[in-house]
Order: sequence, then C-alpha cells, then structure tokens
Amino acid sequence: MSRRHTQDDTARVPRARSGTAGRRERTGTEPVTARSALKLRLVLSVAGLPVFMLGTVVFAVWAGAVGRQDVPDPTQLTVLAVICGVLALFAAADLVVVLLRLARERAGHTPRRDA
Repeated sequence: MSRRHTQDDTARVPRARSGTAGRRERTGTEPVTARSALKLRLVLSVAGLPVFMLGTVVFAVWAGAVGRQDVPDPTQLTVLAVICGVLALFAAADLVVVLLRLARERAGHTPRRDA
C-alpha cells in the first residue's frame, strides 16, 4: 500500500541531503528523494551533441553556398543553423551537469532513500 508524503517527510531527511537547499517548498506528492534518470540523460546528451553540432555546420555552410533566389532561402538556413547551435549548447550543458552528478554519486554522496 502506498502512503502519501506529508510535510513531516522532509523533517526526517537531513537538509544537506534533501535536495531542497535553495529551492521552493514542496507542494505536491512527489517523493522527497526524487531523482532524474541520469543514464538516459547521458545517452541523449552524448547522442544529441554531435548531431546538433553537425547540423549547425551543415546548415551554416549551406546558407553560405546558396544565392538569394534559391530555395531554401539563406535566411531560413541561417535560422536552422542557429537553432541547431542552441540545441548543441543545451546538450553540452546537460552533459556537464550529468557527468558532475554521476561523479558526485560515485564519490558516495548519494541521497538517502526512505523505505
């Protein structure tokens, strides 16, 4: 049988391990020690980063090679290159965050799980 989490649950988890330092008060019924799927985020970041970097380069080179009257327009290709570049930056930032969190977990700083 599943029990609902209450505000008393946060009192049993030390603040340093609660994951709430500097965050808003919990308002829902999510577990106190909720964690993201770091391995999945790692795979998606590792796969997405080179794809978006390649897309940035391909669209930028293509935008430079086409004329004003060509279809697609150089402006459209430039927009696609910028979008791919931004997505590559997000993938790179997420990759750094995931690697730091995995390293912290391996060092023994895993959050406590209440049974």
